[in-house]
Amino acid sequence: MSRASERAASAALAVAAVGLGSLAWGTLVERNRFTLRTHTLPVLQPGARPLTVLHLADLHMAPWQREKQEWIRGLAVYEPDLVVDTGDNLGHERGIEGVEYALEPFRGIPGVFVHGSNDYFGPVAKNPFTYFTAPSKTDHTQARLDNGRLTSYLEGLGWLDLNNTARAMSIKGSRLEFLGVNDAHVGWDKLAKLPGAMDEMRENVGWADESGGPNPVTIGLTHSPYQRVLNSLVNYGSELIFAGHTHGGQVCVPGYGALVTNCDIPRDQVKGLSLWTHARRTAYLNVSAGLGTSIYAPVRFACRPEATLLTLTARDISYS
Repeated sequence: MSRASERAASAALAVAAVGLGSLAWGTLVERNRFTLRTHTLPVLQPGARPLTVLHLADLHMAPWQREKQEWIRGLAVYEPDLVVDTGDNLGHERGIEGVEYALEPFRGIPGVFVHGSNDYFGPVAKNPFTYFTAPSKTDHTQARLDNGRLTSYLEGLGWLDLNNTARAMSIKGSRLEFLGVNDAHVGWDKLAKLPGAMDEMRENVGWADESGGPNPVTIGLTHSPYQRVLNSLVNYGSELIFAGHTHGGQVCVPGYGALVTNCDIPRDQVKGLSLWTHARRTAYLNVSAGLGTSIYAPVRFACRPEATLLTLTARDISYS
């Protein structure tokens, strides 16, 4: 073998070794390095007491994933005032068992939720390279998951179902309006229903007949952060929007970021806290990188699984 051939062979072996090492890290280590991201946002009315909000997304739970279940249970130590769940809780036909175990410590804590498509359909093995050509598609012949049991369980915790509707609650004296949509990734978002749902909610909410009191803060939920949904939520007055679905790209390049978003959100907003502006209105947008992956693609790289803890505080009083 010539010296040039030896160098080429050595380089190929080095590349293969790096690739195998990265795969081993992403599969065996990083996908289980759960982390809690924290932020403080001044969105409440002046003088309001702070509210702690725990955002969970994309658990993709399988019954054997005990480490993830225990980590989620441990988040109860932060004593959130509100839990926001943006869907894709299920990842296996028996995933509901793990979800129920993981979320039980949050029973009685106010919460809101929307669903993702994987709360209805089981995962299937896919060619990962198809994500580079277009967002993934759901095959409705996939195994049906027990969405009814999931919904009943979440409501039993005391959480409000926000799939294509609007609800409201008061926490520590702050009035919160919520509007949400079912999964836009499969076209189940019914944005035209939101104005009517908001009108009905505002007519029937407990504080409707009270004079005075703080102005409500409007919060939007979507599983998939498609631009049409984010624009509509901003149009309808959302000051803070929660989303998941993207897995933060799941496999990222250090110094570059996510390679894919699995929707049409800009790549630099695929995870984390940012601002979403539309029609001269702006809202905080928190896109969670999520806590799970498909059982058929159990790998993360430069994109740790996460939950988010947001502290909502009062705005400063301004004078004009």
